[in-house]
Amino acid sequence: MEKEFNYEEFERQAIEELRAGRGALGKDGVLTPLLKRFLEKALQAELEVHLEEEKGKANRRNGKGSKRVRSSVGSFDLETPRDRQGSFEPEIVKKREVFLGEDLEEKIIRLYARGMSYEDIRGHLQEVYGLEISTGKLSQITDKILPELEAWRARPLESLYVIVYLDAIHFKVRENGQVQTKALYNAIGIKKDGHKELLGLYLSGSEGAKFWLGVLTDLQNRGVQDILIACIDNLSGFSEAITSLFPHTRVQSCLVHQVRNCLKYVTHEDSKPIVKDFQAIYQAPNLGAAEVELEKLTQRWKEKYPVVIRSWHNNWAKLSTCFDFPAAIRKAIYTNNPIEAYHRQVRKHTKNKGVFPSDTALLKLVYLLANNIAVKWTMPIANWSLVIQQLAIIFEERLTNQLEI
Repeated sequence: MEKEFNYEEFERQAIEELRAGRGALGKDGVLTPLLKRFLEKALQAELEVHLEEEKGKANRRNGKGSKRVRSSVGSFDLETPRDRQGSFEPEIVKKREVFLGEDLEEKIIRLYARGMSYEDIRGHLQEVYGLEISTGKLSQITDKILPELEAWRARPLESLYVIVYLDAIHFKVRENGQVQTKALYNAIGIKKDGHKELLGLYLSGSEGAKFWLGVLTDLQNRGVQDILIACIDNLSGFSEAITSLFPHTRVQSCLVHQVRNCLKYVTHEDSKPIVKDFQAIYQAPNLGAAEVELEKLTQRWKEKYPVVIRSWHNNWAKLSTCFDFPAAIRKAIYTNNPIEAYHRQVRKHTKNKGVFPSDTALLKLVYLLANNIAVKWTMPIANWSLVIQQLAIIFEERLTNQLEI
């Protein structure tokens, strides 16, 4: 007869072992015997229910089997009851299940999506579950998301996006035995309800207007017919690439990008005063006031920093688009803040990666990170109710008919 499990004795021994430094969780932890006992009791109960349901079929118990299972509290040998006809299909621990709880492959992908390296994942699985698994096998498991990634990249898009933010982030990738810096192009669209959507991921050897034209062509082929406002950096030819496909789109160059680019040509001692002059321009209440501040900047710094002044004047048409709109809209478009925030979150989980072994490895990880980030995009952008009403007045023919009111 099976010996009754003594919970008081188990509790006493568990406390002694914890005091002695043995862990509660992890491989062969103190709590492992309790989980083992619980599961074996549960399996016995399942079999009893099964045999009760099969009365009249001459089915009965047929001894026990044993298998090694792994869980978050440790590894152990689990006794599994059997029936004579082999029709018993347990639910709590299925016949061929050896990893309890979350599916192992799903868990590996979740760990990878948090930015953990294959070596870190291997160590985690060994420490917690006693599993030995190679980095090659881990790579094969994460490769299973590639069809999902390709389907996502080819999915249909909405016909109109109110605002689209376009920018690239750079990574080091190994290709043909050499380390190269590659640009990952990202597009975040603001939908009519004010919510953000990552429209696509595109990888290239460098950032350029020609490749951006390909990105925009892909968006168009996937159903985008109109973009009201596009927010970009000051890359040469970028604005022309946009208007060649979306001729009615208003283009705003990011003023923060402009400031950063200019500071590369300014001495450290002059950086604070010239930044104040830059701020006076983009914080001006209207276009006239901004142009007055631009002239002040020109007169003060044209002799010392002619390249900087020339850049402001050459790009002014794109930099000043925001002044054609009310303050609420202007705040939403004068910088690329939404895509910059997205990039910061991606960098947080990739900064320790060093060099990616391939384009595929980079795209897999960023796609998983992007999914995790997008889960938190539950609210429309700031002041959206005001912004969309003003945009509906300005872009009446293109927007009003598409609003569901």
